[in-house]
Amino acid sequence: MMLPTTDDPRRQLAALCERGLDWHTGVTRSLPDSVRARHAAVLVLFGVLDSSPAQSPVQGGARAQVPRDLDVLLLRRAATLGSHPGQIAFPGGRLEASDAGPIAAALREAVEETGLDPEGLEPLGTLPPLPVPVSNHLVTPVPAWWTRESEVAAVDHLETVDVFRVPVADLLDPANRVSTAHTVGGAAYRSPAFTVGGRLVWGFTAIVLSRMFDELEWAEPWDQSRAVRPEL
Repeated sequence: MMLPTTDDPRRQLAALCERGLDWHTGVTRSLPDSVRARHAAVLVLFGVLDSSPAQSPVQGGARAQVPRDLDVLLLRRAATLGSHPGQIAFPGGRLEASDAGPIAAALREAVEETGLDPEGLEPLGTLPPLPVPVSNHLVTPVPAWWTRESEVAAVDHLETVDVFRVPVADLLDPANRVSTAHTVGGAAYRSPAFTVGGRLVWGFTAIVLSRMFDELEWAEPWDQSRAVRPEL
């Protein structure tokens, strides 16, 4: 099935890749050993899909500027994994010697994890690498756009237990936005998160989505004092 044509979000995402952004994460995301940091890439795949409209009412504000059926592909990691167990994440993983770069790595990992057809999407570029201190990774987000829908599902249940699409309008809904409270080195700090469909999207994934939404001017004002503590 060919996807509905809507160029504005795709053009905005491509332009964001060209100009880049500052993650504004501060010292809380400094790598413990930058010399030995492992490089990785994730696929941030957007598309306009008839089958997954937003559940949140789309009225005024920034949500009205994006298609109601614009969504992003996410997955839930297996609870038995040693790194980020049970968390919602983008498809992706470490760069291997055979990868031509972050885009190739993100596509390879996404195929291995979700079974998507790489011929049905268009990589739009890359965003600056973002440190993940807990695993000493430097991760490059690769925004992409669905050009032809393909079936997705968890390929290896030892790594991924679920693959799903989340409507962007639901993520942008201020009622679905919260902060997560953390303590790092005795210091408390908060970072953006999303609560959608009974799922908590937090950590690296939420930081990437939140900063992208800010830079794209899709975000709406939300109550940053409303905090939850994720299960670690």
